[in-house]
Amino acid sequence: MIAHARKLAIAALAATSLATAAHSQAEQTVPDNPSVRNVVLVHGAFVDGSGWRGVYDDLTARGYRVSIVQNPLTSLQDDVAATTRVLDRQTGPAILVGHSWGGTVITEAGTHPKVAGLVYVAALAPDAGETTARQYEAYPAASEFAIDVTPDGFGVVRPDRFQSVFAADMDDADAAFLRDSQIPVNMAAFETRLTKAAWRTRPSWAIIPADDRAFGDGMLHGMARRIGATIVEVAGSHAAFITQAAAVADVIDGAARQISQPAKPAN
Repeated sequence: MIAHARKLAIAALAATSLATAAHSQAEQTVPDNPSVRNVVLVHGAFVDGSGWRGVYDDLTARGYRVSIVQNPLTSLQDDVAATTRVLDRQTGPAILVGHSWGGTVITEAGTHPKVAGLVYVAALAPDAGETTARQYEAYPAASEFAIDVTPDGFGVVRPDRFQSVFAADMDDADAAFLRDSQIPVNMAAFETRLTKAAWRTRPSWAIIPADDRAFGDGMLHGMARRIGATIVEVAGSHAAFITQAAAVADVIDGAARQISQPAKPAN
């Protein structure tokens, strides 16, 4: 409980610098009768759901009902099951959002009948029949990114590389806390083949941070183009879901509003 509280504290601290912007955006509330009022946020590898605090605060201020998945990071199946349990509790259609490895999770879980749209935040987007690992094959390696793997097959970002590759736009203290509170991910999950690809049947958006060093050159854009996503470039590092919370919330809000618009009658 103490460790979890500290994680919440760091996420809140990272969001503090965005408070003024979030306050002004709070006036841009959800329309009176939208079809999409729910947002489900899925974290990626090495972190937990508390990093979404800034996005959560922004969207709830606008009138959205926001739920946060806590992935166990033990397997793709376990993370999809955790996401599905949260989707089952939604009272109507939802925007499903995934960061990094969370993109793989929402790709598999996003065929859930309550998912109206997908938002990928610096995220992976495999196809059915593909593994997450395969996504890296056509692109240069992220030269600075390195993972330490334990004998039982769980990985964390190498501590001496963490800030530069994951959180370059966080201050030293916040990046150090995120580094030292990493949640190991079962590396075998990246070799698991997906059985579904929700982006084939759901509208998708892709948020691409300008200084993301966790992926090789062109990889995020290439994946986003392949799935036909609406691409939105933002400032920030791989930790943009924390450091650029207002910009991320704007994209999610825009996706919900667009999906909520009534269909135009055919001519």
